Amino acid sequence: MRDPDAGRTAARGYDREILRLAVPAFLALVAEPLFLLTDAAVVGHLGTPELAGLGIAAAILQTAVGLCVFLAYGTTAAVARRLGAGDLRGALSLGVDGVWLATAIGAVLTVAGVALTDPLVAAFGVDGEVADHATAYLRIAFLGTAPLLVMLAATGVLRGLQDTRTPLVVAIGGNALNIVLNVALVYGLDLGIAGSALGSVIAQVLSALALVVVVVRGARRHGAPLRPDLPGVRAAARAGVPLIVRTLTLRAALLVTTVAVTTGAAGAGQSKAVATHQLAMTLWNFLAFVLDAIAIAAQAITGRALGAGDVETTRALTRRMVAWGLWSGVVTGIALAALSPLLGPLFTDDPAVPDLLVPVLIIAALGQPIAGVVFVLDGVLIGAGDGGYLAKAGLVVALVYAPITLVAAVWWGAGLLAVWVLFSGLFMGGRLLTLWVRARGEAWMVTGATPAP
Repeated sequence: MRDPDAGRTAARGYDREILRLAVPAFLALVAEPLFLLTDAAVVGHLGTPELAGLGIAAAILQTAVGLCVFLAYGTTAAVARRLGAGDLRGALSLGVDGVWLATAIGAVLTVAGVALTDPLVAAFGVDGEVADHATAYLRIAFLGTAPLLVMLAATGVLRGLQDTRTPLVVAIGGNALNIVLNVALVYGLDLGIAGSALGSVIAQVLSALALVVVVVRGARRHGAPLRPDLPGVRAAARAGVPLIVRTLTLRAALLVTTVAVTTGAAGAGQSKAVATHQLAMTLWNFLAFVLDAIAIAAQAITGRALGAGDVETTRALTRRMVAWGLWSGVVTGIALAALSPLLGPLFTDDPAVPDLLVPVLIIAALGQPIAGVVFVLDGVLIGAGDGGYLAKAGLVVALVYAPITLVAAVWWGAGLLAVWVLFSGLFMGGRLLTLWVRARGEAWMVTGATPAP
């Protein structure tokens, strides 16, 4: 017969473990989107065309960097598994390989991004001032791609080692510097939107250096090699392919959402609709990072538990983290709905944009509980190394969402609100269904230092 006191004691232990990792991760993840929130707040007061331009540039930049989020997620899972198996030196070796891979990918993306800035902006169908501002911001912002990817990989190493405090400290310092530089360069030196991009790049470079120093010190302390191990780098790249596909489907859905908004609002009101969408998506991403804190804990805890061969604890922790995700989504949804009338004026002086923003944020608020569960289950499966399933499920959901949303915008004239209903309901609901079905089974619970291929 099951002892209820033992069950409650175990639950409290799980809660402490989750909170130990999730609280610093929560604060760090809240700090990360402040780079764009700071840019939006500073640039928004330059004018509505500047804010709309930032929205286009942000969508492109977040896609380029977001596709490489496997550098953090895959590294977290791999390092945590080795840690759970008792191989700390091997864990750090994998982490160093991930940092080298990030450096190589970052160099390629920087060159390609700068060269292709004009056609990337043109693909969104904007022109005039909005296109000019998007181009000015993006061409400079692409110079921070390599530092951003190194930050992802180094953060993944530390999370895998169950250290979410160090990324928090670096994130706070980097964002404080970003705020100072944005104000100084945009208004003090009158550099406009280009000054905002430059300030962010400088802050990103210094943040990446700080994280790399911590990883290098740990590697030296435990005798892990610092030189790039080409087989290890190639292995990290191969392991990241399913997560790239998974992330590509997510980014594609976000791009489809932005394109649908610009298409459905063609004409005189396009600038205001795109600016409103930019603010709503920035706030959505902000709350996504908040909810993702438990998913970060899920990656680290799941990887470590499966590496140690503890299937029972993995299942119990998953149930507990899903509950945390659900209630966190309820709280963020209530907060977003309550604050929706106050948020618009913080980012723009155009009175039409806040009026458009409120109903969009109400829709986003209703989707927060779904998002909370989705992010947790996503983190659990990433921590388990179940990238293959995540890639397939992501493709299915994207192939359903994209055509329906584009048809709604192009043929039925769906406006901003309708597009957000489809995003919150169809896209996030589809992700919830596919992840829930997988998590209920056993196929993802592979134990040992290395997940099954």
